[in-house]
Formats: sequence, structure tokens, C-alpha cells
Amino acid sequence: MRAVLVLAGFLAATAASAAECRQDRALYADRDGAYELTFEPVGSDAAATSHHFKLKILASGVVLDGVVMPGEPARSNGMVMHDCPEGDVTGEEIAACTVWEGVIYALDGAGDADLLPEEGAAAAETLLLSGFGPSVRYSTLWDDGKATVAPWDVFRRKGCAP
Repeated sequence: MRAVLVLAGFLAATAASAAECRQDRALYADRDGAYELTFEPVGSDAAATSHHFKLKILASGVVLDGVVMPGEPARSNGMVMHDCPEGDVTGEEIAACTVWEGVIYALDGAGDADLLPEEGAAAAETLLLSGFGPSVRYSTLWDDGKATVAPWDVFRRKGCAP
């Protein structure tokens, strides 16, 4: 009986911690476990972006940079970039290092789409990066052998960073 109570307490704590995960700490993986997406705090209220994340290609260790910018009409417009120059860069330079650009949708259990939750809000369980897989497949990452598995467009939450 005691083991059952301990297990029940552990499961309740796990469920509570999953529910308490904030979007700026959420970790996601694609269906095949080939890619991992990790959100991180933006760090400034004055930033033009609403979210920052890293997207790791697990087989090669390549890490891509991601940002989300609120759009009009209301959309969670995302960009994933690789080896972009820093500092004062041109639109042409950003376009050259952009792997994917599109809307990031938060999906609920019924499959309904919504905007990505705000940084400090409860993290979405599932994300849809529409067209992300084909963008990677037809990018220079693929040509250079840094990506050899095309990811799915759907990422499910697998944890929460401390």
C-alpha cells in the first residue's frame, strides 16, 4: 500500500510540474527524436521578438537559432536560421542564412491551433511549424550533410528546462 501511495505522489508531482512548465523553458522533440527544440527567455522587454529558441539536429550536433515575432494579423511568425552574421546585417544576409520561415502554431488536445503562448505562460503541449520539414530537406544543411533526416512539422513537449 505504501508503494502505491509513493507512486501516486510521484505521478501527481510529475503532472503538476508538467502543467507548470513555462513556454520560455519548454523542450520539444519531433516524432523520430532527430530534432530537439528548446525555448529560452528573450531577456528584454524591448526586444522585437517575443520568443527565442534553439533547434538542435541531434545526429550532427548542429544548433540552429530561432526567433518568433508577433505579426499582424495576430500570428506567431517564426524563423529558424543557421550561421547568420551578427551585428548590422542586411536583409539579403538574413535571407541567405534562413532555413525556415513560417507560422508556429500551438495545438491543443483536440488538434485546434492557437498562437504560441507568451513567454511566462503555461507551455503548449504540441507545436506545429508548418512546412519546416521540407524547408530543412531543401536547405544547404541537407546539401552539406549537416541534416540527413527530414523532421516532422509537429513537435511534442518532452520536458522543461530548470
